[in-house]
Amino acid sequence: MAAFFTIVVVALNPGEKLKQTLHSALSQSEPSLRIIVKDAGSKDGSVAAARAELEEEQRITWITRQDAGIYDGMNQALDAMGDPGEGVVYFLNCGDLLHDGQVLLRVKERIEQARKEAGIEGQPGIYYGDVVESRSGQRVAANPRMDRFACFRNVPNHQALFYDARLMCAERFDTKWRVRGDYEQFLRCVLEKKVRAVPLGITICDYEGGGFSETPRGREISAAEHRQITGRYYSRGERFRYRLYLMLTLQPLRRRLADSPLTAGIYHKIRSGILKA
Repeated sequence: MAAFFTIVVVALNPGEKLKQTLHSALSQSEPSLRIIVKDAGSKDGSVAAARAELEEEQRITWITRQDAGIYDGMNQALDAMGDPGEGVVYFLNCGDLLHDGQVLLRVKERIEQARKEAGIEGQPGIYYGDVVESRSGQRVAANPRMDRFACFRNVPNHQALFYDARLMCAERFDTKWRVRGDYEQFLRCVLEKKVRAVPLGITICDYEGGGFSETPRGREISAAEHRQITGRYYSRGERFRYRLYLMLTLQPLRRRLADSPLTAGIYHKIRSGILKA
């Protein structure tokens, strides 16, 4: 019987962060899980050290193969998944940690409940929660409804997303995107394929952040890819209205407030209250 959770960890010279992330997953109280570690050919010895330490752990599959970037690595891990069953796939970056030892147990309960309540248990869905930013210590709440405007602004971090495994087998990441591949895949599933996006209302992950997408060059690429991707899934009129709204509501200022250690706490508390309302 296939595990309910398949956790994919993509690595390239991750240092000690790989072990930390793997122990975070292995310490979960929910037993029905497996982990696929996709290594792109690390040279720092970290993957070999983690593999030696966890060689007795039967729930881990180790794959070492060159790839063309993180999304290609994720797709290669999916290729190794085999029969997806009725479980879900979760992508966890090195350095990111599940919020506590009960996370997957709570997620499974809520996914099963959501499937029963919908009355369409056989239809794939995407399930999402909140994250805690490790640098600021603040909980970042996800939008409770993924309508077209919410998807235009942003979608939940992939560290907060659980994809129906059957969906991921059918809808892989497009490797042409450098930093927005998960964003494009989410829009394709929700806006084009009409896949249900279901909020779980719980904190999933302590998100490290600080990767390439948050560097000045990464932000530049991200903005360019956002324009290209939204041009594919939104009309010109929608893009104009949504961008005008974001400009009038001072999105650049709000982003600076969210990123600053001095203002992040109050900003996210206000934002969470607005989303709940």
